[in-house]
Amino acid sequence: MESSSSSTRREATRQKLYEAAVTLIAEQGFSATTVDEIAERAGVAKGTVYYNFASKSVLFEELLRHGVGLLTASLKEAADKAALEGGRQVDALDAMIRAGLVFIDRYPAFTQLYVAELWRTNRAWQSTLMVVRQQAVAVVEDVLRAGVTNGELSEDIDIPLTAAALVGMVLVAALDWQAFQPERSLDDVHAALSRLLQGRVSGERQ
Repeated sequence: MESSSSSTRREATRQKLYEAAVTLIAEQGFSATTVDEIAERAGVAKGTVYYNFASKSVLFEELLRHGVGLLTASLKEAADKAALEGGRQVDALDAMIRAGLVFIDRYPAFTQLYVAELWRTNRAWQSTLMVVRQQAVAVVEDVLRAGVTNGELSEDIDIPLTAAALVGMVLVAALDWQAFQPERSLDDVHAALSRLLQGRVSGERQ
């Protein structure tokens, strides 16, 4: 059985490989990136890559799973914190928008890759990507559903589509912010998206 210290070391190695892979693939694309380059960037032997991942494709698939898992966890943590503080469901949605922006600000290269891969259809990891995407969207769906149930949000809301739209809004707005409006602060971008949320989603059920 793997010891705790061995497990911790392996996880640290995998994290270094994730960071190396996401940086290289963001710079030069998946096909142009080699396992040798990933190993060199991570500061490990090539064999270490294959010890942790069967192939470059498996590494990238696990990278997507890992990254979206972090995003999902941050969204849920934000929603749970808002609930503990007695906020409305719209407050939870607003907190998730900020959490999403913070995540993207911290992991811009991963976010660029993730958004790009969502539009590809010929990748081996497409089914995995759809599964992890839905996990992130489901967190938002839960909050919307609770808001409809308690009468805070309109019962006319299309929950799956609205949840996907909110996640997409944060992803696209954040990438636009970083690429074309980097002088703006995170607080500024969050305030703009918050006003959009309040104007488009919130409201008493008739």
